[in-house]
Amino acid sequence: MALIDDIEAFEPGCEQEAADRELFLQRLACDPEVWVRTSPAHLTTSAWTVDAQGEQALLVYHKIYDSWSWVGGHADGERDLAAVALRELEEETGAAGGRVVPAQTGSPILSLEALPVAGHMRRGAWVPSHAHLNVTYLVVADPTEPLRIAPDENAGVRWAPLDDVARLSTEPWMCEHVYAKLIARTRRR
Repeated sequence: MALIDDIEAFEPGCEQEAADRELFLQRLACDPEVWVRTSPAHLTTSAWTVDAQGEQALLVYHKIYDSWSWVGGHADGERDLAAVALRELEEETGAAGGRVVPAQTGSPILSLEALPVAGHMRRGAWVPSHAHLNVTYLVVADPTEPLRIAPDENAGVRWAPLDDVARLSTEPWMCEHVYAKLIARTRRR
């Protein structure tokens, strides 16, 4: 399976990614439902979207988290997570010309995160606590493309300088453990 090959080829950049990489591989080996939301630990994907110079990131104002954040979504049975990331990018922002770019030698994955999700209401129904096994891809898009919000998902879409991402986000854990490493990897690129 291509995703397993990509995860096995991914070189963790920190202890968190090394541990999460093993969790992803274990869940893929033992849980056939990992591809759908019914599993308590299921696959999601994010498009860390930057301009060609790597100076700005494309963010959405996520309604559930009440914060500026990256773009992403659930696999919902789809096995090509890079394609899902690009579809989510277009659905959530209107940016249609994004492309996944190599993040590492041997793997297109930029980062891996097992993200805890607290129980919450969504569209009038209770969603129990669960974990997102999130695969992040580096996507380059054109900041001159027109953007639009997706009213059922977000309340805003904007390009922001990398230095502003942590200031705009109201999620300290995401800033410290996810966005900081994505920004550092973008700058090293």
